[in-house]
Amino acid sequence: MAKKTSKSVSNSAEHVIPLGNGWVVKNSAAQKFTAITDNKRDAITIAREIAKSKGRELIIHGKDGNIISRKSYAA
Repeated sequence: MAKKTSKSVSNSAEHVIPLGNGWVVKNSAAQKFTAITDNKRDAITIAREIAKSKGRELIIHGKDGNIISRKSYAA
């Protein structure tokens, strides 16, 4: 019988997503936002630090919600 594995939080990604007039940082495995900022630059800084420290992927979305950049910090 095959062993079931669940998605590991360490394999999740940190997303920078537009929200109204601001930006949010959200982990793909989380239901709540990690941070809400007034500008994209601050959201990227926060998400990058989390992705680096946790060995995750950083995914940055444009104002239209489409992915514009990806960077892996996995070991």
